[in-house]
Formats: sequence, structure tokens, C-alpha cells
Amino acid sequence: MNACHLQENTHEVFNQATPFENINLFACDLALQEAVRREGGEAASNGLDALGERLGSAELIALALLANVHGPQLHQFDRSGRRIDEVEFHPAWHGLMEVLIGAGLHAAPWSDAGTGTGTGTGAHVARAAAYILVGQLENGAQCPVTMTFASVPALRQATGLPQILQRWLPKILSREYDPRSLPVEQKRGALIGMGMTEKQGGSDVRSNTTIAEALPVLEAQALFGDEAPNACRIVGHKWFFSAPQSDAHLILAQEGTAGLSCFFLPRYLPDGSRNAIRVQRLKDKLGNRSNASAEVEFAGAFGWRVGEAGRGIPTIIEMASHTRLDCVLGSTGMMRAAFSQALHHARQRMAFGKTLAEQPLMQNVLADLALESEAATVFALRLARCFDEKDNQEQAALARVLTPAGKYWICKRGPGFGFEAMEVVGGTGYVEEAPLARLYRELPVNSIWEGSGNVMCLDVLRALARSPAARAALAAELALAGDADAVFVAYRAQLLQVLEQGDTDEFGARSLSERILLAVQAALLLRHAPCFVATAFIASRLAQAPGGAYGRLPAGTDCAAILARSLQCP
Repeated sequence: MNACHLQENTHEVFNQATPFENINLFACDLALQEAVRREGGEAASNGLDALGERLGSAELIALALLANVHGPQLHQFDRSGRRIDEVEFHPAWHGLMEVLIGAGLHAAPWSDAGTGTGTGTGAHVARAAAYILVGQLENGAQCPVTMTFASVPALRQATGLPQILQRWLPKILSREYDPRSLPVEQKRGALIGMGMTEKQGGSDVRSNTTIAEALPVLEAQALFGDEAPNACRIVGHKWFFSAPQSDAHLILAQEGTAGLSCFFLPRYLPDGSRNAIRVQRLKDKLGNRSNASAEVEFAGAFGWRVGEAGRGIPTIIEMASHTRLDCVLGSTGMMRAAFSQALHHARQRMAFGKTLAEQPLMQNVLADLALESEAATVFALRLARCFDEKDNQEQAALARVLTPAGKYWICKRGPGFGFEAMEVVGGTGYVEEAPLARLYRELPVNSIWEGSGNVMCLDVLRALARSPAARAALAAELALAGDADAVFVAYRAQLLQVLEQGDTDEFGARSLSERILLAVQAALLLRHAPCFVATAFIASRLAQAPGGAYGRLPAGTDCAAILARSLQCP
């Protein structure tokens, strides 16, 4: 070759992994398929397979990237100076929302089940699996979907809102995504947001200062006619107002001497005028950048009380149990996405004469990540079955403990998991062109949103203290794993002894919540996973502490079998 030719060809690109795209996310996840069948969602398998293929397509992966690069923009005024408080989204966001709403992730358990409740039908399990799949694509769009989903049981239990529910519920349950800013009567579908947090309180919502004053009867009737009951005028603020583009929000406000009540605030009033909800700015967040979160002020906005006066927190708890379930599902999906990226890369990248996936130490790291991901998956769908069977007292009691414990532990494990997966890929994983950087920034949100880790662990203590049935349900669940594994039997016995003696205090609540979750995950794997998965999990999580780093599996672990099972792509 001559010198000129050498200058034109400085290097050839090789030894780079192909993009992880055009892969069926459901078909390659054996643990998820098994859990769907086992927990009662088998009827949805074909639909999940189709959704998994679509979510893994290069087309939707490109939309996810665009929606995060081009985040929402706030327009407070129109060109004439009129207040409009509109949030503009990139077309990619709307494309993602069409997929999620079209798949029924905001409403399927409420609208598909024969009873209309989703109880005992496998509807929650099917939705949980779909939500885990979506979590592997894009997570900002999950926020308004989750809040809309969680609003339905709270609204259905409300009293005094028959006309409002008659107008709104069909639009909330609709599978047509309609982003237009219009009164609900003119829309094909509607989304619901939430606004709980104020500057001074954070998780302590009882310190909220937003005030709701009941309208005089004659004024309410003149303004709202048949919808006059429970109408209030609201003045105050919210420090975090999730998805301000939503058609209505549920908020908490102080109602006279009654205390904290829950209110339904539409963006448009029944006469078609805009409600006095002023969006002050959008939050500049670490992650979740495709989704809008705002600071707002209520300048005499109108709202309708949901439920009894002073019973705002119990009303919101009905929502929170479902949003916290989605935190577990979302983190499970993100961890699966991070692991899939890491293993896909390691199976193709050569180093020192072998692929990374063939290197013993790398196998230890990858297999450890695979165990964490599978344990999260089996737990998440088992928890979803508790929601399907909420009319069963034992399952409802179990959910009261496992929902906050699961949100604490699985969401807390997410950021470290994402970092480890990023390290497997190396420098290529650290740049914004790859999805791992976005996943890593996204993973903390589910641990913070809907109650921090400490709040969740205190909820675990409250559930155990208030309900002997919860302790009994947990013991019954753990007993199903049998007595064949000595390490598990000893771990279970020690945990149950602590619970029986009531030797639990606030200082040790994190440790207790962790132990509960690990015991349940181990029990599920012993019952349902191959022996090489269950024994490795127990040896690395029960026989020793999980630790802060991955790649600490003991000698003799069948890493090759674990990895062959974990990602079955063609």
C-alpha cells in the first residue's frame, strides 16, 4: 500500500457488539414467561409476545431516544399574553404513549375483567408482565400511565361524585390516547395525574398548607349545577405536580377543621373554561427527562372532594398501593433491560482470545446480575397475583407487607445494578448514545417517588404491627418452599422468630424489610426455578449478605447454565 492509501484507511471497525434491537423482549425472557403462566396470566401470553416484539423493535427504541433528547417544553402564555400553561412534547413521546395506552397499561385490570375489578382474573399479572416489558424501553411515559391506572380504584370508591364519574370514567378507561388540551367531553381518552408534595413537607403530607374551602350551596349550584356537591375553591401550591399535561389531578388539601382531604382537579371546568392551575416551571430532573414534572400554584382553582372530609390520606393510600406496585414493576423492567444490554455485549465482545461472557470472573458478575433480575421478576408477578386475589384475606394481608417491602428492596437495588451493567459494557455504555446511561439516571426515581426507602420500611413495620394476619400470611407463603434447603430453613426460622417475638423497631426497619424480601424471593426460586438458580441465590444472598457489588458468587456456581437460561435470543 502507498502512504496516501494508508492515511485514508486509519482503522477498520470490528469487535463491536451489534445493537440490542429487533429482539422479542418477552420471547427471550424464560423466567417472565414461566411466571406469567404460573401466576394466572397465561391467557395473555400471545398478547405479551406481540407486545414484546413491538417494544424490542428498532423503531420504538429510536422513539425512546428521541423522547429523552427532546424533553417537554412549558408554554405559560399564548402570543396575546393569555395564560395557557401548556406543556409541549416531541412527537416521539406521543408515539410511545399511543403504544402504552393502546396496550391498556393504564386501565386493563379495571376494564377487561368480567367483574370490572380485576380480582381473580389474572388481569393484574398480565398487566404486570406488560409493564415490565415497557420498562425495558422507556420509563418517563410510565409515569402518567401509572397514575391514571392507580386513580381508578380511588375514584370508584369515592362518594358524592356520581356525575363526575359518569363523565370521566369512560374516558379514563379508553384505549385511545388523546393528547389534545380540551374539556373532557371533547376528548377520546383522558389521563390523571397526582399532586401531593409541598415545599415544606415532602413525605410528611400532613404538613400541607394548601387550603380547600367549600363553596356556598347557592354559588356551587349556580356554577356547576348537578355537579355542585363537594365543590371547593383551592388556594396553595404543589412542589411536585406529576404530569401537568394530564386532564385532571388528584391532590391533598386542608379542609377546615376536618383536616386533610383528597380533591379531584380538572384542567377544564364543566363550562369549558380553564381551571386556575398555574404551572410555574418544569423540574430539571436527573432522569425521567421525557416526562414532565412541575411546580404549580392554585389561584382559586375549583376541585371536588373525593371521599370523606378529613380522610384524604386513606383515599390516597388506595392509589399508593397501586403506584408502589408499579415502582416494583418498573425497576424490575429497567434491571432486565440493563442486564440484557450487558450480556448481549459480553456474548459478542472479544478480549484476550475469548468473548467476555466466557471469562470466569465476568461470568460471575453476569450470573450474579441474572440472579438478581430473575428474583425480581418472580417476586413482582407473585405480588401482582396478590392484587388479583385481593378479595382473599390472606392474599390482601400478604400484599400489605410485600408491597412496601418490595418497593424498598427492589427499587433500592436498581441503581447499583445499573452501574454494574454499565461497567460490563465499559466506555461504550457510559456515553449517551447507548441506553445504559439513560437507564442509570432513571433507576433512582422509583426508590424516591411514591415514598422513600425509609417510608416504605416504616410501612412494613406498621403492617406487621397492626395485622397478625399479615405475619401469618407471610409465614404461610414461606412454608410453601418446604424444608429441603438447610440454609433457607434456618434463615426462615430466624426471620419468623423475630416476627413472632415482635422484636422489631424503627432503627432496624431496613434490615427487616430486606430479610423479608430475600426470604420470599428465595422461597419462590426454590419452588419454581431450576436448582442451579435457587441454590446460587441462597448461597449468595442468605448464606452471606448480598453486598454492594456483584460478582461474589461462591465456587461451584453453574454460571453457564444461569446465563444460558437468562437471555434466550436467536
